[in-house]
Amino acid sequence: MTDKKLWSGRFSGSTETVVESFTASIDYDKALYQYDIDGSVAHCKMLARQAIISDKDADAIIGGLETIRREIEQNRFQYDNKLEDIHMHIESRLAEIIGPAALKLHTARSRNDQIALDIRLYLRDESHRIIALLTGLRKVFVAWAKNHPDVVAPGYTHLQRAQPVLMAHHFMAYYEMFTRDQERFTEGLKRINVFPLGSAALAGTTYPIDRAYAAG
Repeated sequence: MTDKKLWSGRFSGSTETVVESFTASIDYDKALYQYDIDGSVAHCKMLARQAIISDKDADAIIGGLETIRREIEQNRFQYDNKLEDIHMHIESRLAEIIGPAALKLHTARSRNDQIALDIRLYLRDESHRIIALLTGLRKVFVAWAKNHPDVVAPGYTHLQRAQPVLMAHHFMAYYEMFTRDQERFTEGLKRINVFPLGSAALAGTTYPIDRAYAAG
């Protein structure tokens, strides 16, 4: 893998190891690898469909990305703080596998919208997972309430015992609390599920991209 930084154009020396260790995010953003690869595959297919890159280059890029996916999933992929984050790792490895054609993947795309896409895809999956878990948890409280319809317990207010309540009602109070949490995640999905590719570094790109196709 090459350790040349994307931002190193104005620097003649190499980065100190302690700085690389401090600035590297690969220890935690490697969890985004599948989203980074999925986003890159979609972007690559769009570039080929729009005749921005050739079908030959697109096939090579996608094949290289799938090879990298398998290497990561099989724990054969090498990580290095010099490459800072998951994007640089994948880009560097792709260049090793397919050569100069790898550079064409970044056409009409910046790292800004790339990381925005990765995070949104990650949050979307995690939100769906949490919503499913909350659904299961709420069903447990409903089952407890049904199985204990006549159990009486002290109700508390300001940390002091107040009036007696049914345990079934107490269980269902938690059901309602978790229902509100689930609603918050569901509402959040509307904001998360927005496609950022095409924003590029600042104000879009002059290439004739098709954002709707890439999003699909």
